[in-house]
Amino acid sequence: MATIKQNTPNAHTRILGIGAYRPSEIVTNDDVCQWIESSDEWIVKRTGIHTRHRAPADVTVLEMAEHSAREALESAGLTGEQLDTIIVSTVSFPYLTPSLAAQLADRLGATPAAAYDISAACAGYCYGIAQADALVRSGDSTNVLVIGVEKLSDVIDNTERSISFLLGDGAGAVVIGPSDVPGIGPSVWGSDGSKWDAIRMTHPLTDIRTVEKGGERTFAKDLADPETGEMRPDATMWPTLRQDGPTVFRWASWEGARVAKKALEASGLEPEDLAAFVPHQANMRIIDQMAKVLKLPDSVIIARDIAEAGNTSAASIPLATHRLLAEHPELSGKPSLQIGFGAGLVYGAQVVLLP
Repeated sequence: MATIKQNTPNAHTRILGIGAYRPSEIVTNDDVCQWIESSDEWIVKRTGIHTRHRAPADVTVLEMAEHSAREALESAGLTGEQLDTIIVSTVSFPYLTPSLAAQLADRLGATPAAAYDISAACAGYCYGIAQADALVRSGDSTNVLVIGVEKLSDVIDNTERSISFLLGDGAGAVVIGPSDVPGIGPSVWGSDGSKWDAIRMTHPLTDIRTVEKGGERTFAKDLADPETGEMRPDATMWPTLRQDGPTVFRWASWEGARVAKKALEASGLEPEDLAAFVPHQANMRIIDQMAKVLKLPDSVIIARDIAEAGNTSAASIPLATHRLLAEHPELSGKPSLQIGFGAGLVYGAQVVLLP
């Protein structure tokens, strides 16, 4: 009987290069307070956010992803032609299909690289790292591009105050490839669908789909204002994000910290072995609480990109890592614990050597 041939595996992987893109428009807390009743002092005290970047209307999710990808490739000393796989994590690409990754592969000259999008919200980047690590170690790919990119300004309602004031836009990318030494620890990832609606859209796209009814075009679901009977304006018909803040805060502060601890233990390292901690930039109080639960020593540098960038969902960890390396180049080659958590609820964490 013939034997199936398999690829020659790679023993180890690591991050070879990193890139980032931050949109030009900066939204301050004072700007936010034009839309909701709040203050700069309250927002900073409750979230740690001072500003967030928002992309102009003519800047697309694809363009942001491309900018970060090209910097990551340059950082890794590679070209698009050398990519075998492209993984893009996003919840804000405006097309359900085809994927952003396939279009990006063409722009980067990476065809015929495998290319696909994943939807894991704020954990999406860590999910991508887990998949890229497995692809390279299995021998199915040599170089994998992982991108977290969001234009959340397209899916928020600035007048609501559960989540929109937290959110920003941006993109971060890394290239994963073979390594002589272990550069990515075991991934601890999973989900808790019992809290599926803790972070959610206001309604599904099918609610605003028009259908033929009685010879006229009408909405698949009655979107008339229940009090006036008039059709709602477009802004309320378009699905936007909402959050049950207390539920997410409690889960992230305690359960998220436990996930991060499991990833650290799986890597075989102790808190004092870490050089950096890069959690999802959801809320400064969550970051502080996680660091406390993990008992991180003062020697560990903690990413706090949220103060300037806000919460950028799938882009937050690579953006925060990019800033950390720019401010502390001595961290290159040293271990960092990263954890993403978000809508699903989903989570993912691993220890990596910084590029």
